Amino acid sequence: MTDASKRLQEFNKREVDSLRKRLDALADGIDYRHALDGLVMFVNQDFAEKYYLPFTLPERVVIDKTFLTRDLVFALNRTPRYWVLVLSEQPTRLYEGVRDTLVEVNGHGFPATHEGAGGATAIPGGFGENPSAIRDERHRQFFRAVDNSLTPLMAHDPLPLAVVGVDRYQSFFDEVSVHKDAVVARLTGSHDKTTPPELAKLVWPLVEKGLAEKRQENLVRLDQAVGAQRVVSSPGEVWRMAHEGRGQLLLVEEDFHFPGRVDETGTQLTPVEGETGSDDLEDAVDDIIETVLGKGGRVVFVQDGQLADFQRMALILRY
Repeated sequence: MTDASKRLQEFNKREVDSLRKRLDALADGIDYRHALDGLVMFVNQDFAEKYYLPFTLPERVVIDKTFLTRDLVFALNRTPRYWVLVLSEQPTRLYEGVRDTLVEVNGHGFPATHEGAGGATAIPGGFGENPSAIRDERHRQFFRAVDNSLTPLMAHDPLPLAVVGVDRYQSFFDEVSVHKDAVVARLTGSHDKTTPPELAKLVWPLVEKGLAEKRQENLVRLDQAVGAQRVVSSPGEVWRMAHEGRGQLLLVEEDFHFPGRVDETGTQLTPVEGETGSDDLEDAVDDIIETVLGKGGRVVFVQDGQLADFQRMALILRY
């Protein structure tokens, strides 16, 4: 806050008074009891908002015509994110996970409560009726509705999925779900009353292990794609193919960065030696990641050294 105030003194007092007031109000509203590892505050004449982030960011004060979001994009892209679906009748909950932090999704059909027969409503009886069969079918219908609610979220943000719940509910979900291939971890048991921090401690190690296994599977896919001649790996080629929409799966070493310069056509990327200029990309890798994701591809990060034969980055092509 002190650095920001000092920087604002460089400008006209009348222009910055409202900005300083907005900034002070945001700072006064910081909840240090529930703050996470990172905090970012955006302020202009029409907008003032703060965001708590479950990862650290470099300390920085930026005064410009637009908000600097590069650090956010970088951190979100390279920090493991995943969905956690906690199966239950009362209710099924969905969380977005970032490493060992969970945030509940409220909306898009969640939380979802089983209101039908076998849930909040009694099972109809009568001669010849099989209550168990009716209850099972109602549960299938309920978890099918849960899966349908999950579908648009997965389409917009196709993250790995962790499924939590008793064996019976997990079996019903597997019978009806179209998202089984996205599951990387399972936690068996009833966790209706488990708090998000407690649940995160249980789920994150399982997700971390599952993601490691998925990374190994993707390295096998990479070898197969090499044999089929559907891989490019130089930054320039990856850039061009990504922007043409041909990227199916991008594999990147976790700490690989590539300062680059794009030509006037927007199709040629070349490296920048030394400091980047105002029109250069501080890290073209982040731009490539955003492009691949924006065109429906997937991105997987692997450990440093695992792509040494592919210039630390490889793009599997759709065709």
